[in-house]
Amino acid sequence: MAVSTALKNKRRLDVNGMDVQMQTQIVHPGGFTGGVVRVPGDKSISHRTALLAGISSGTSEIQGFLQAEDCLNTLKAMEAFGARAWFDDDGVLSIQGTGGKMIEPVGPLDVGNSGTGMRLLAGLCAGAPITVTLTGDESLQSRPMRRIQEPLELMGAKVELTPEGTVPMTIHGGGLRGIEYRLPTASAQVKSCCILAGLYAEGRTTVREPIPTRDHTERMLRAVGAPIRVEGEYISVEGFGQRGPRFMARPYMVPGDFSSAAYWLAAAAAMPGVSVTVESVGLNLRRTALLDVLRRMGAKVEIVRTSAPTDPEVYGTVTVIGADLTGTRVGGAEIPNLIDELPLVAVLGALARGQTEIRDAEELRVKESDRVAVMVENLRNLGAEVEERPDGMVVTGPARITPAKSVRSYGDHRVAMSMSILSIFATEPVCIGNVACVNTSYPEFWEQLSNLGVKVE
Repeated sequence: MAVSTALKNKRRLDVNGMDVQMQTQIVHPGGFTGGVVRVPGDKSISHRTALLAGISSGTSEIQGFLQAEDCLNTLKAMEAFGARAWFDDDGVLSIQGTGGKMIEPVGPLDVGNSGTGMRLLAGLCAGAPITVTLTGDESLQSRPMRRIQEPLELMGAKVELTPEGTVPMTIHGGGLRGIEYRLPTASAQVKSCCILAGLYAEGRTTVREPIPTRDHTERMLRAVGAPIRVEGEYISVEGFGQRGPRFMARPYMVPGDFSSAAYWLAAAAAMPGVSVTVESVGLNLRRTALLDVLRRMGAKVEIVRTSAPTDPEVYGTVTVIGADLTGTRVGGAEIPNLIDELPLVAVLGALARGQTEIRDAEELRVKESDRVAVMVENLRNLGAEVEERPDGMVVTGPARITPAKSVRSYGDHRVAMSMSILSIFATEPVCIGNVACVNTSYPEFWEQLSNLGVKVE
């Protein structure tokens, strides 16, 4: 099955011809039984396999690739650059790469809602001697892109943005030179953008990050034999010049997405005695800070590693057993490794005894939505006591979850899924609007929520 067909069919099945903004789900309280779950492939790793396999020589086979809109849009972009991609009947993805070369696409490339896809693709586009326009949906068009414009232009590319510093973004690539660049803000996406552009530069590109962020790009480049070095806060790659890298095709196994598993782990954590086990899930230490938070709040966490020492990524089985939770503080260096799960931490704060404080999380305000403002609004609408702060919030619990109003996702998949978990603890059904956004990362979410005993309609 071709990638474009997979994306078209997925949207048709999920949307059924309706305006996606009109879609709602009603989540009924109670019923969550726990159990054993397997979650879809990791979104961050799926993006990166599409890019690296797409510029390799030969055909790579990828097991566990996430067939959600964000990743399929990245895959379509790689096809526009000359790669070929198709799924077999078992969902295994094959990508015939371009051997390091990239052709100029016809017309703009729409990456939908994916900030990761946008910023990683920008790095590749900057390296090739082509002109490319990248765009996205309304939400993505509001997100800041000057943070990648600056380093790419320092390397020699020309990057055009709107006056507001947003997409559509037109990149005139090629002729890059290596630089040393200190990230103003910790960001795995900006770091990866610079590293990928550095593959096409003359000389060495070094990125210095203020706080360690997820390192999937570094791990995968090491696995394909790229000349990459990590020394503390410095990540360096030796460029291949405009001819591009000469990576060989290889097999990939994408582990389950920890950020998807987090919803089930959080639900179990807030239910004394209930347990959830997630199998074959990614356990990269720069992704799993939520497990430390759950332990601090009182839940029991058990981890069994099943990956081999030679695997680029660590994965295994995680079990969480619920308890009466107490509030905690999250902030500082753990924020980059917890950024996608912070809406869930806010939900747990509403269910725990005492105060839960989220700080140093200004980055939440420039995600698919302003996740600070949106979560504060939704938590209050369900009866929680919340104080909004510039860099986060303070939630005081335990709250009696009583829906005074419906919940709005504002087109943000993480908000929609996080609020569905809180709805399990409500006194009556909760209506959650704008839920089509969940398809960007976790199309099976509502089905799996039902499989775990929760009534959804």
